[in-house]
Amino acid sequence: MSWEENVRKVVPYVPGEQPKIDNLIKINTNENPYPPSPKVQKALSEYSSDDFRKYPDPTCAELVDALATVYSRKSSEIFVGVGSDDVLATAFLTFFNSDKPILFPDITYSFYDVWANVYRIPFKQMPLRADFSIDINDYMGENGGVVIANPNAPTGLELSTEFVEKIIEANRDVVVIVDEAYVDFGGKSVVDLIDKYDNLLVVRTFSKSRSLAGLRIGYAIGCEKLIKYMLDVKYSINSYTMNMPSLKLGAIAAYDKEYFELTTKKVIETREWTKKELKDLGFSFADSHTNFIFAKYNGEMSRDEIASKLRERKIIVRCFNGDKVKDYMRISIGTDEEMQTVIKELKDILK
Repeated sequence: MSWEENVRKVVPYVPGEQPKIDNLIKINTNENPYPPSPKVQKALSEYSSDDFRKYPDPTCAELVDALATVYSRKSSEIFVGVGSDDVLATAFLTFFNSDKPILFPDITYSFYDVWANVYRIPFKQMPLRADFSIDINDYMGENGGVVIANPNAPTGLELSTEFVEKIIEANRDVVVIVDEAYVDFGGKSVVDLIDKYDNLLVVRTFSKSRSLAGLRIGYAIGCEKLIKYMLDVKYSINSYTMNMPSLKLGAIAAYDKEYFELTTKKVIETREWTKKELKDLGFSFADSHTNFIFAKYNGEMSRDEIASKLRERKIIVRCFNGDKVKDYMRISIGTDEEMQTVIKELKDILK
């Protein structure tokens, strides 16, 4: 008998490429093209490294209280973690423990099935329609939980609040997770439904709209009972999940509403301009409410050839495998100047 027979073998999530290339237009991982709030930079310059001798606050009170203030919630309704991945993983481990399969779309954030496999959670991936929309009937039957990214990734498509509420209402006996990683770019949050449904957990992140992907800050909002259960699991694994700089700088970023609204508005405006330009070049895509566009070229040149030629010009996009998405590339939204360059190079490639 080998020790390997007792290894938990899984196929891991593959994160987006982080290449070290000078003068790169990096539009493959949906990072914000603008820097964090200037108040974050100021606080960072004043930070004392002497604090690093001590453990961070296990309750993460400074950040939790900031988020509670921003969203007009109780602090007991907020959970924070090391990026929304940590928050989602904790939620999977906490709430999905029945023999019934959890449900999520077949084209969505590709970490969901990884967590389900590593935690031995049964799951079913419900097929999206040809236009990447959800068939609501797929989520009306018996199950062990539901996970919906809204707007969805990588498609960019948004579900209406009424549509999401129908799913929550139909699944009152299980936890429904709504992953709102991209909602700040023109989507509609369902966070207010928490007052109506105690089985709803809304998960969000600072990585996109707050320009803090490098600090790894995620959070969830739900009823007090849901959050208490998640905290019990967290404290059973690692009490000190978040470091001091993330707690302090995250709170500062959360309070800077003016800068947050300014940068998200700029991303939205650039996205809308890019949509028009891509359509003129022969691309088609679902109407994105995110900081990316999931686009298919309808001409003769293949997706992989286009992506390769862009890379030669120091522009990196994200391509996914799978029959339904093999012709699509995900194009994150950069600055106006970056997207103008991308369109210029695409025109040259496709001429």
